Amino acid sequence: MSRHHDAPKPLGELLNIMAGRLRKVDLRVIDEVRQLWPTIVDPVLAEHCRPEFVKNGVLLITVPSGAFAQRITQERESILLGLAPLGDRAPTTLRTVLADT
Repeated sequence: MSRHHDAPKPLGELLNIMAGRLRKVDLRVIDEVRQLWPTIVDPVLAEHCRPEFVKNGVLLITVPSGAFAQRITQERESILLGLAPLGDRAPTTLRTVLADT
């Protein structure tokens, strides 16, 4: 039974509550990863490769081709170092997946 007298909560507050309840996927950290992304990778990578989510310490990145996946793999250490300011929420490894076109 719903209570009609309860005021609706702001969407941001509800999303934070939901994100906090999820144990394996941290929905809050991906926004921070996306903010850092253009500052830690080459502009071409930043434009074409997109961080999607962090799950169990793995950052999933969509890439448009195998060549971009190879570049992400080659720059793995510097990317992870660039995400280190996220502290214990920082991803510890990367995984790439081809984007659907």
